[in-house]
Amino acid sequence: MDTKRFVLSAVLGACALLAGCGGNGNGAAGTTQATIGFSQVGAESEWRTANTRSVKQGLEAAGFRLKFSDAQQKQENQIKAIRSFIAQRVDVIAFSPVVESGWENVLREAKAANIPVVLTDRAVKVSDSSLYTSLIGSDFVEEGRRAGRWLIGDSKERPGPVRIAELQGTVGSAPAIDRMKGFHEIIDADPRFTVVRSQSGDFTRARGKEVMEAFLKSEGRNIDVLFAHNDDMAIGAIQAIEEAGLKPGQDIRIVSIDGVRGAFEAMKAGKLNATVECNPLFGDQLAALLTDVVAGKQVPHRVVVEEGVFTQDQAAAELPRRGY
Repeated sequence: MDTKRFVLSAVLGACALLAGCGGNGNGAAGTTQATIGFSQVGAESEWRTANTRSVKQGLEAAGFRLKFSDAQQKQENQIKAIRSFIAQRVDVIAFSPVVESGWENVLREAKAANIPVVLTDRAVKVSDSSLYTSLIGSDFVEEGRRAGRWLIGDSKERPGPVRIAELQGTVGSAPAIDRMKGFHEIIDADPRFTVVRSQSGDFTRARGKEVMEAFLKSEGRNIDVLFAHNDDMAIGAIQAIEEAGLKPGQDIRIVSIDGVRGAFEAMKAGKLNATVECNPLFGDQLAALLTDVVAGKQVPHRVVVEEGVFTQDQAAAELPRRGY
């Protein structure tokens, strides 16, 4: 082989190698690892932090290239991130929506670009459900029902009235809407129960404390039960209850949702009565779902994770096993 042919052969070989290792894949078999654009709500709670960690670990272990964006609980940040993912031609877009509505346009943009979208943890309201390929996460309505059923069972010997304060999650978010709906499906059928105060604590510990302080100033000791849409707000409310000279878990019974370690510590201390599990550790399950999506396989439109309900008498034994 002469020198010119040798150089040409080397250049062509190098180009072939680069073609096999560069780019983002765009779903092409045998080229590169697929790229996932993931937009997270933020880091508003222990649950969310654990969920982010699980997603990152699951996708990394599965060999995906991850482009991660933290929306800091602002929908406009998520829409901007999704449009950036579209411009970068990622293989799949996954995101946990801050609120339910307002996604129609950007999801149509993703569909026009032939980029499948997978929702994690939270749902969206759109006119066409084919705008997203799948939703993986909890059944928030059922979580609300479970909280209501626990309260019904715990109130068997109480003649009533049972006065309830409710700490809602972020206004317009799927878990806030659905958990309220499920809870009221159960308690509204029993005339003993009355919700005397209901306001958003935005899923954060600080706001949970602040709103509970306002509840106590308005109602005094006229609150028998606190239903919090997540554990972080409940833990903040516990601080407010104690500062008001009352005993959380006794003077005011408390049921919340998520099942984070902080909730189990509060139950062990007798300050929280029950928590409904909302499992954030579905990173491996998400990775398996995305693998099928990238491969062009048919996937379920709804994937539900397994969860339970825990009470004070289970807290000490369960606490060491909590992964979040």
